[in-house]
Amino acid sequence: MSIPQLSGGDVTRYGPGAEVDSPEPADFILTHANTVTSQLIRAGQKLRYFGRDRKYTHWSHAGIFVNHAGDLIEAVGSGVQQRNISVYKDTEYYVVRLRNVSASERAQAVRFAEHCLSQRYAWLTLAGVALSLLSGSRFSWGVDGQQICSALVARALERTGQIFVEEEPWHITPAGLAKHFGAEPEVGGARGKIPRTRDAVQKKAARYWIRKEPTAPADH
Repeated sequence: MSIPQLSGGDVTRYGPGAEVDSPEPADFILTHANTVTSQLIRAGQKLRYFGRDRKYTHWSHAGIFVNHAGDLIEAVGSGVQQRNISVYKDTEYYVVRLRNVSASERAQAVRFAEHCLSQRYAWLTLAGVALSLLSGSRFSWGVDGQQICSALVARALERTGQIFVEEEPWHITPAGLAKHFGAEPEVGGARGKIPRTRDAVQKKAARYWIRKEPTAPADH
């Protein structure tokens, strides 16, 4: 099936030790994570992407740039967070630079990503995606106001005119993003050292278990 793309993108690999310079807001990265969720995503992707498409399962994480300084917004297991691309300097990542996208469209994508900073990780969506991958069914489910990493990126990119067909944007996988943009991994390329999800976090979504302290009664 051919996938319509209104803008498309140019893909560049940055191996361990190499860093992207002055990315555009709404460009995004495909990279690796070593969390349990990422291992599940990678395993599940291999149930849907096989044969010539198996190469796209190389990826297990995605994040979107929100400024020229290289700050990223990404969804991880503890919630949606913002940190700088420099945290991935020892890790392999690919940057997808969007083509034919206006500054106003990029700004809309960034506004959506920044809105997601108040949101939690979509564990139930991930469970639905896993069941869909295991059963071969197109049936899945999710929860409003929660995100998985690649879905956050895809839903932001819809604001720039991207159209996703093979997977719905709200539960697309990193492999789905990679196939859509033709991000083919380098054969034998080193992955490098993967940073922890809590390293160098600038902003963070509220966690499930944070509770407000009770307010002391006023004196009368």
